[in-house]
Amino acid sequence: MGIMAGDTSIDANPYVQIAVATGIGHARNAIIVQSADVVIAVGGAYGTLSEIALARACGRPVIGLETWALNDPRHPDTLILATTPAEAVERALRLAEQARS
Repeated sequence: MGIMAGDTSIDANPYVQIAVATGIGHARNAIIVQSADVVIAVGGAYGTLSEIALARACGRPVIGLETWALNDPRHPDTLILATTPAEAVERALRLAEQARS
């Protein structure tokens, strides 16, 4: 599922099976974060950075895969780093299961 920033699903990448066009721009990041038990941040620009910040502000764990380097000693748990997509998914599923129990 892809939650699109624009008012059309035309920009969805080929891996998105269900595209939800919101028309609300970067505000859609709040919807993404609030709908997730865990967030995986992959690469990205400032929109990804805002998703990371929103996720942490909402208490959601964030798995980072080739994304922002956030080195704040006051918040060492900001990102849980993964080196492969499979590792990111494995960690996210484990954390989501813990969150539900």
